[in-house]
Amino acid sequence: MKKKGSGILLHISSLPSPFCVGDLGDEAYKFVDFLADCGQKYWQILPLNPTSAINGNSPYSSASAFACNYIFISPRKLIEKGLLEKEDIKNEEVVSIDKVNYEKAYELKNRICDLAFSRFVKGKEFFLYNEFCRKNKYWLDDYASFIVFKENFGYRVWSDWPQEIRDREKKALTKLKVKLKEKIEREKFLQYLCFTQWHELKMYANKKGVKIIGDIPIYVTYDSVDAWTNPDIFKLNRDKKLDFVAGVPPDYFSKTGQLWGNPVYDWDALKKNKYKWWIKRVEHNLKLFDLARIDHFRGFVDFWEVPSGEETAVNGKWQKAPALDFFNVLLKRFPGLPIIAEDLGIITEEVKDVMKFFKFPGMKILIFAFGEDLIKHPFLPHNYTENCVVYTGTHDNNTIKGWFEFEARIEDKNRLVEYIGHKVLIDKIHWEFIELAMKSIAKVVIFPLQDVLGLGGESRMNIPGVAGGNWQWRLNFEQITSQTVKRLAQLTKSNSR
Repeated sequence: MKKKGSGILLHISSLPSPFCVGDLGDEAYKFVDFLADCGQKYWQILPLNPTSAINGNSPYSSASAFACNYIFISPRKLIEKGLLEKEDIKNEEVVSIDKVNYEKAYELKNRICDLAFSRFVKGKEFFLYNEFCRKNKYWLDDYASFIVFKENFGYRVWSDWPQEIRDREKKALTKLKVKLKEKIEREKFLQYLCFTQWHELKMYANKKGVKIIGDIPIYVTYDSVDAWTNPDIFKLNRDKKLDFVAGVPPDYFSKTGQLWGNPVYDWDALKKNKYKWWIKRVEHNLKLFDLARIDHFRGFVDFWEVPSGEETAVNGKWQKAPALDFFNVLLKRFPGLPIIAEDLGIITEEVKDVMKFFKFPGMKILIFAFGEDLIKHPFLPHNYTENCVVYTGTHDNNTIKGWFEFEARIEDKNRLVEYIGHKVLIDKIHWEFIELAMKSIAKVVIFPLQDVLGLGGESRMNIPGVAGGNWQWRLNFEQITSQTVKRLAQLTKSNSR
């Protein structure tokens, strides 16, 4: 982040498309053109990893920390590659809808991908596919096997599979892989399609002067290929069940804390093997993105560990992680490690010291800035340093308009007026926030697209703690007016971003 810049947060799923969910097709390229037209230097997305209905389709809960979600595959791009005919998707296209329909999206993409796979096995692009499989063998083979094995074993959690498969006994694994060979090959093929389309899109964005900011959740899901293939780096018992789970302790927002349920890392084991798994994970993500936001950065310094079986996070304990050693190893392997540390919530001085020592930029959220202590609040622009990334809000917040209309207290609104020096109308509030961020000394500022468009609370992406109805918002390109493009471009230019 050597130069000032600004960008927009929009997940792939939120793009328009005629296939029930946003994908890596023409609309994604159109969005890149919009960013370039407005002078934006960054496009931030959420994790690309596969989602599932059982986890509410959250991109932060996945069966793999390496794989890509195949519902992002663009059928129209498959026609260009000769893997589909136009007639194949003629009856699959649906009228554009306001929200993502994950169930229909998976059904539709499965049918389409079955057709593409059947054509592929007749001889299409074998060299490129084989090269992809060779380069990604370190995660791809196990991922494809895991997905197929789960189906084979009635979608049970991997630790409840037959012992010889749970424990990855070589002879048993080989036998089952031979039996399920075609289905495993199909899963690998889907990853090939997804990553090929992603890299083509990223290359286009980079040529347009737009960098991609990705998102890396610190924890993995227990029922994942990562835990199955690397049980030694997590705190599991002899039966490979959870000994401890991750969360956060009781605080101002919750008397019982938050129980996330993810397996916690065995940092002693990770350190002993020189953080091999993490190095592979970071290397993988740096091939996908130009920068990466690491979610829950505090967990690299100390983490809240709760005994498995607890109903709340109250009886947990803080445990130390070897942050200095870990990041020294990463930086030796990846000089100038381009990460953004998600440092929201209660952050200790030790966490701040680690970030300062490694010069990792943290996050500032404007929507949180107008509580008490107006002068000293760290999220107010006059308290920023250059080395930070400012957001009007994140995917977990209400939109600026939704916050102002339904969540902001009278005192919050009064403090906002006091800070900016004038009253503001609700239909202008989003531009006030965007301008505050733009004028700050922060090197990078990011705005959720909903805030750029001035949308209300009905357009927010996620409500933490609410099980259903999240991750569904979608853009309609008709919402992006010429006036919006012009104003954002002017603000970007006048603030040298």
